[in-house]
Amino acid sequence: MNDGKNSMVTRVQVYVHWKQDLGYSMKSTGGQLMRFARYADSVGHTGPITISLILRWAQSASGSARLYRARRVEVARTFARFEATFEPQTQVPQRRLLGPAHQRIQPYIYTSHEITNLMAAARKLTPVDGLRPRTYSVLIGLLASTGLRTCEALRLGRTEFDSTNRQLVIKETKFHKSRVVPVDLSVARALLEYSCFRDHYWSAPHSERFLLSEQGRALLPSVVHYTFRKLRSETQIKGQYDRRAPRLYDLRHTFACRVLQKWYTEGVDVNQRLPYLSTYLGHIKPTDTYWYLSAVPELMNVAMQRFEETDVIQGGTP
Repeated sequence: MNDGKNSMVTRVQVYVHWKQDLGYSMKSTGGQLMRFARYADSVGHTGPITISLILRWAQSASGSARLYRARRVEVARTFARFEATFEPQTQVPQRRLLGPAHQRIQPYIYTSHEITNLMAAARKLTPVDGLRPRTYSVLIGLLASTGLRTCEALRLGRTEFDSTNRQLVIKETKFHKSRVVPVDLSVARALLEYSCFRDHYWSAPHSERFLLSEQGRALLPSVVHYTFRKLRSETQIKGQYDRRAPRLYDLRHTFACRVLQKWYTEGVDVNQRLPYLSTYLGHIKPTDTYWYLSAVPELMNVAMQRFEETDVIQGGTP
């Protein structure tokens, strides 16, 4: 083991603390880098980081998927770039050395009927006269009508719903930025009705979250996803062509696609409106929102049809 101030573990700790001081979470990336550091020290590596070291560590996860190994290289690459500032002999791997490290999976787009069925199934959860069925019904409806990330909905505080102005204040977002999300009248009414029942049910809850468990505590993500899988099974919602089963997160994708589809059918200039949708969804890059145009065949068909109609009107070649 390579101990002391020059050990890889120590060097990674310096890097992680520096990134955290800049406002980065580093929870996932930091964990991966510590695994890299422990590996480097365990094999007795000293001196500058080498591409060979990074590749040996990445490929040591032999039973893992290619994407995971590529992700390991990408994580180590960011650290190597930092190290190169102080140690010029550091070797920085080229991008995509083991191929792309990320792969967007085609989202599942729920129909309105499926969302209604999920909410109806949630209302039948036990105890039927308790808080749990109302919590899950409101959670599904909230995600479907606002496009919030699941984690954002679960972290929503009770004071972050403004019923008067019909808006939500989303804090602690994925990129550490807050945003205001307006909601329509029906959503505001449903949230207000839920909050009144919740406060009557738990006058002194154990958590200040907006959505509470039957025990008056914050919802645990693992329990939420387990419950959703049960609801999905009960409503017999399945992915097409044996693809990955629909997720709770796909309600966010569904919201984004429905908005874009509505704009196209209304003849709205989508390119002009897209930045507004990006801001609403909390995307940092508009390209993350543009992705929906190619990710969903139904949306692509609408976009192409709209393009062809515009081209004909403007006298283009049919």
